[in-house]
Amino acid sequence: MVNGLLFRIDQHLHSSTLRTHVQKPNVHAMCMDEDALPLFVLPMVLFPGEIQELRVFEPRYRQMLDTCILDERPFGLVLNDSFAPANGWDGPRRHGCEAIIVHHETRGVHHFITITGGRRFFIDEVIEPALPPFSDPSMSDLVSDEGMLPDVHTLMEQVPEDHPNPSLYISGKVTYLEEKGVLDEDTQDYLKDIVRKVVARAGENMSINETMLSEWIETICEENVTESVKSIYNIAALCLDGLEARQQLLASSTVGEMMNEFNEHLPAFIREWE
Repeated sequence: MVNGLLFRIDQHLHSSTLRTHVQKPNVHAMCMDEDALPLFVLPMVLFPGEIQELRVFEPRYRQMLDTCILDERPFGLVLNDSFAPANGWDGPRRHGCEAIIVHHETRGVHHFITITGGRRFFIDEVIEPALPPFSDPSMSDLVSDEGMLPDVHTLMEQVPEDHPNPSLYISGKVTYLEEKGVLDEDTQDYLKDIVRKVVARAGENMSINETMLSEWIETICEENVTESVKSIYNIAALCLDGLEARQQLLASSTVGEMMNEFNEHLPAFIREWE
């Protein structure tokens, strides 16, 4: 828990100095429906303004990332839903967050990217990928005996020419959601108090003097707590770990709903702090 807090604190402290560096891929990407948002579906929830690092190795997401980088456009990061499959893959939950690529590099067949959360969205229509997962009997022969996955070109040869969605990844028609309302001073002070508790907990097992802790707190509060609704996401990114807790907050539509979800899922050490 402490290591996770320290990592997120470091992200907050360095977010203002993050520089964009996107390495262009050397492959030709798919033509993408400009009305559809490519979706990265995995057990993860991204908040607006939150910074995360991802390693991309699956062929379907390598294709998606190549296309996004070449077209200089974001993708959507959405929590997976095993009860709503899309051509055999885990489908997406209905609420997600736009992921803006701010850094990218390639090492072999792997992509390493840094993303920051953009706008929240609601998925109106899920567009299924052209091929099912490798567990499907029709795909099993494409995986080597050593478990090596085929490359994108080999997979695209399996897609019928007349397929309505000739891409390997899930995409969706989405509606972007407007952030409404402002935070009053009491709510801002409450969020700042949460920051103090989180940073103090993270520094418990470290040799950090009170002056440095105070500087951390002031820096995080100054940069992340304002009257903007996004302040709730900023502090939730710092202290909420559970996927369902984060998803419920992301799906909230009013300041009141957001604060209710935030308070309900706060870690026990924060609620019990005297």
